[in-house]
Amino acid sequence: MQYIENRTFDGIKVGDSAELTRTLKQGDIELFAVMSGDVNPAHVDADYAQSDMFHKVIAHGMWGGALISAVLGTELPGPGTIYLNQNLSFKTAVGLGDTVTVRITVAEKSAAHHHVTLDCLCTNQRRETVIEGQAQVMAPTQKIHRPRVILPEVPLHERGARFAELIKATAALAPVSTAVVHPCDVLSIEGALEARKQGMIDPILVGPRAKIEAAASEAQLDLSGIEIIDTPHSHAAAEHSVKLAREGKVGMLMKGKIHTDELLKPVVNKERGLRTERRMSHVFALDVPNYPKPLLISDAAINTFPDLQTKRDIVQNAIDLALALGIALPKVALLSAVETVTPSLPATLDAAALCKMAERGQILGGLLDGPLAFDNAVSKAAAETKGIYTEVAGAADILIAPDLEAGNMIAKQLIYLAGADAAGLVLGARIPIVLTSRADGVMLAWHPQQWHSYSYTLNQAALRYKRGSSDRVFRKRPVFGVGKTHFNYRLQNGLRIDAHQCSDRFGWYNGAKSE
Repeated sequence: MQYIENRTFDGIKVGDSAELTRTLKQGDIELFAVMSGDVNPAHVDADYAQSDMFHKVIAHGMWGGALISAVLGTELPGPGTIYLNQNLSFKTAVGLGDTVTVRITVAEKSAAHHHVTLDCLCTNQRRETVIEGQAQVMAPTQKIHRPRVILPEVPLHERGARFAELIKATAALAPVSTAVVHPCDVLSIEGALEARKQGMIDPILVGPRAKIEAAASEAQLDLSGIEIIDTPHSHAAAEHSVKLAREGKVGMLMKGKIHTDELLKPVVNKERGLRTERRMSHVFALDVPNYPKPLLISDAAINTFPDLQTKRDIVQNAIDLALALGIALPKVALLSAVETVTPSLPATLDAAALCKMAERGQILGGLLDGPLAFDNAVSKAAAETKGIYTEVAGAADILIAPDLEAGNMIAKQLIYLAGADAAGLVLGARIPIVLTSRADGVMLAWHPQQWHSYSYTLNQAALRYKRGSSDRVFRKRPVFGVGKTHFNYRLQNGLRIDAHQCSDRFGWYNGAKSE
């Protein structure tokens, strides 16, 4: 155990000194800004800082002052010290990566009130003076020896930052015509109009006109210029929205105030729906504060007890989305309760089979590992404790749950207990489907429209991936799910796969030919 100890007035001599050294990190600036409320762009806005006089992000001036206070309170004189006065002169800015050494030296003592005056000097790694000044304190007269308090870890997480990057990445894309199905509550209307404002979608509101207008009135939103298709009830709204998609009039569907099963019923209709050869599945995309990258979870909303072939489609859908989001080689963790193949646990058998399917080319574009328990999938330390050393263990991009109940609970726990931001959509249909929750307003009370914006961004990424990216060349119709499309797909190892080998992978019908 470490201890903290002071130096009493009688034990202090003129010329005594103490020092500490710290290197300025981004987290120091962010934590100081959060604590103080000082969000001067010179400290927290890298783009602005480049145009400022220092041409870099710099520390708050009082960050150095706080380091002086730390030496006084913990070293010289230490615990029991009363701060009386401090003057500071700031000489040189401290930038990210600069190492600052704080040195305080006893200049004089006054026995009358146990006052001590100390010279304060802060220098950087180039021995330039950063701050200089003088402090006056009342030194303690009683010896203090206490265990040093272990400070809590403070995770710093900018809510929505990763999704904001995705939103920014879609800025150059044209808005997607989107049927918002039965948007008869404030949240659905706000989400649709917020996404429209950000240039993501061109919404078509499908549902009872009176209820839609009432919701807009309650939200104090103007529906001018937005098409409304009047339907008598939610069932009709879902059916008409699917009809619009089949006719090519919309490129996305978004769930409004309607039950998921009611929305998906016309979607999965064999004759008039939006089915493809691929099984539809739901993907949660989460920005988890304590995880270093986006995390996809599937399936948490559609397939209750998926069999092996359904899980194959669930995995492939999630991989396709991860690729669309710019993850070069998605790492897929197939979850179970244990890490070993156990006949009494069917999920472990499925995990092993899926890994073999990936080896044989039945699942493409990702790196699979399983079975893995949740902790081994997201924590390198936990995986290594169990003797698991793989590229996926502890670094998963995608978590595949054994069934819907497990997937839903994992996602909701991360949202409610870990403060994760979330977006979600349905893949495997002819067009992406934004599948929101009726509890979204609770989950994202700080900005409820953001759930919808994030989901729209995921959909735009999915559309962009279906329609083409730097990895494929498309000719003729850039419409997925129908018609013939000529393309090549380049794997990470440089191999090419002909279109007829990949058509099922991307949810297209067979019939495409390679160039």
